[in-house]
Amino acid sequence: MAKYVQWSNDSTFSGCEEIMTALDECQAKGFMWKTIGMCTNLKHEVNMCLRAERLDRTAKNREVAKQKREKAKARWAEIDANS
Repeated sequence: MAKYVQWSNDSTFSGCEEIMTALDECQAKGFMWKTIGMCTNLKHEVNMCLRAERLDRTAKNREVAKQKREKAKARWAEIDANS
């Protein structure tokens, strides 16, 4: 029974799907295949792909949070001006 990661079909990692599938196929070849490092490059590629997606996602989240803070700050300024 193989003990490798099953990737979900979550759209979060859609850009890395091909590399993840290749890693799954490599790891499915068996314990010795993984032990002698035949899947190491694929694993590194998956890690770099996921890292890039995470960095993109956090940059977008940071921008959204910044806009929300500016909007809240403007509302408080308006409340203070009308008080």
